[in-house]
Amino acid sequence: MESSIREFFDEALKILDEAQKNSIVLRLMGAVAIAIHCPQFRYLQEKMKRQLTDLDFMTYSKYRGYLKPFFNNLGYFTDPKVDTLYGYKRKIYRNKATGRVADVFFDELEMSHTVDFRGRLELDFPTITLTDLLLEKMQIVKINEKDVKDTIVLLREHQIGKVEKETVNREYVADILSKDWGFYYTVTQNLKKVREMAGNCGELSKNDVEDVQTKVDRLLSLIENHPKSLRWKIRARVGNRKIWYNEVEEAGREEIRIG
Repeated sequence: MESSIREFFDEALKILDEAQKNSIVLRLMGAVAIAIHCPQFRYLQEKMKRQLTDLDFMTYSKYRGYLKPFFNNLGYFTDPKVDTLYGYKRKIYRNKATGRVADVFFDELEMSHTVDFRGRLELDFPTITLTDLLLEKMQIVKINEKDVKDTIVLLREHQIGKVEKETVNREYVADILSKDWGFYYTVTQNLKKVREMAGNCGELSKNDVEDVQTKVDRLLSLIENHPKSLRWKIRARVGNRKIWYNEVEEAGREEIRIG
């Protein structure tokens, strides 16, 4: 493992270990979480030149008051001006010494679509569940290459099943998407992009490609065949003629200033 990746691992695990000691429910999200969850195939992230850039966490809003002193003790600080951009939804901390960013969300990930984590953080440790990692990546309407690569690695390592532990819970995914046509549309379109990129990625072996594409096809089939709500059916009639997602305005990391 490259030293830079090891540094991200070590820093993430140090933060999570300290959170546990302080009885704060904090779980890792994003690319680093996928790398930690995929010891057998995380080398594909490096092979596909997927660079790790920051640390993303999810916690519950009841811990909000504990986070400032917790992160300050670890050398991470916020900028009041950046705080005003996000309000109660998230906090962004930067380490003065390393420049590394820790992005902390509360209760839900509200981006192109909303992924609700209330009651789900206790299902896995030190990361959010694989199921939620998949939804975190696939909810992005303007998805980029790095998020598709992360999803390829996640699917290559893990099975599609009916439980949460070390498995993508197909029942949970299909149920969530059966109630929200917009979320369903974004996720299914992105899964097709995962399938396409896997097939065109020269860094993957034939076995890698076949495995990922088979899992994508299976997941798509399960999502399509799952009974849909009346709300879903009514919204499906309109389709993508009407905007189906939330517009996301992302503040650049370069705007974060620590005094």
